[in-house]
Amino acid sequence: MNARGYLDLIRPVNCVMIGFAVIVGAFVSKPPSVQPVQLALGFLTGFFVCAYSMAVNDAYDLDVDRVNRPDRPIPSGRASVGGASRLAYLMLAAGMASSVLSLNPLAVGIAAAYTFLSWLYNSRAKRTGLAGNLIVASSLAIPFIYGGAISGGSIGGSLLLMMALTAFFSGVGREVVKAMADVEGDAKRNVNSIARSRGLAFASAVGAAFFLLAVATSWVPLVTGLANQLYTFGVLIPDAIFVYLAAAIVARHGPSSAYRVKQVALAGMTVGLLVFIGGAV
Repeated sequence: MNARGYLDLIRPVNCVMIGFAVIVGAFVSKPPSVQPVQLALGFLTGFFVCAYSMAVNDAYDLDVDRVNRPDRPIPSGRASVGGASRLAYLMLAAGMASSVLSLNPLAVGIAAAYTFLSWLYNSRAKRTGLAGNLIVASSLAIPFIYGGAISGGSIGGSLLLMMALTAFFSGVGREVVKAMADVEGDAKRNVNSIARSRGLAFASAVGAAFFLLAVATSWVPLVTGLANQLYTFGVLIPDAIFVYLAAAIVARHGPSSAYRVKQVALAGMTVGLLVFIGGAV
C-alpha cells in the first residue's frame, strides 16, 4: 500500500473537473457579484465530495474490479478496502465542511443531496442498470447547479440548465456504454445493466441516443441567442466528438469498442467543460 495508490483511488482529474464545473455554474448563473472565497469553497466542495464518491465506489466494487480493472488501487494491492473507507469519510467531512463554511443553506442542501446520491448509487442503485446510470449522470449536472446556488446567482437560468442537461445526457450515454465494456465483471454483482439485460446492440443504440441528446441540448443556447462567440464556435468540437461516438458505438458494439468509446467520451466531456468555461466568460 502506498500514497500514490490512494491518490489514484480518488481519481483527482475527475475531482478537478467537478470542482471547475461548480465555478462555471457560478459564473453562468450571473450573480450580482462574484466572491472569490465562495468560488474557492465551491471548488473544494465539488472536489472533496467527488473524491468521497470515487473512494466509496472502489470500496464497493472490489469484486467487479478484480475482473474488469485489476489495475485499480484496491485489487492491485496499492490500497485496502478499510483505507479506502477511511479516506472516503475524510473527503466527505472536508467537502461538507467547505459547503457549511459558505453559509448558504441552499448550497449545503444541494451538497448533501449530491452526497446521498453518491452513496445510493454505490450501495444499491448500481445494480439497477439505467436508474444507476441516471444517478451517476446527475453527479455531472449537479455541480453546475451548486455553483449557481453558492454564488447567489439564478439556478433557473436557461443557459445554466442547458449546460447541466448537456452534461447529464452525455454522462448517461457514457455510463450505458461503459457497462457494455464491463459485462463480465458486472455479472459478479448481478448488475442489471442494459447491456446485460437487453444485449450489446440495444445498449449501443441507447448510449448513442443519449450522446445525440447531449448534442441537441448544447445547441439550445445557440438557437435562443444565449451563447457568446466562444461558446458558439467552441461547442462544435465536443459535439463533433459525440456525434462520432454515437456512430462508432452503433457500428461496433463489442466490449473492446465500448471501452474505447467511454475513454474518448471522457475526453469529449472535458473539452465540453472548457467550452462551458468559455460560455461563462
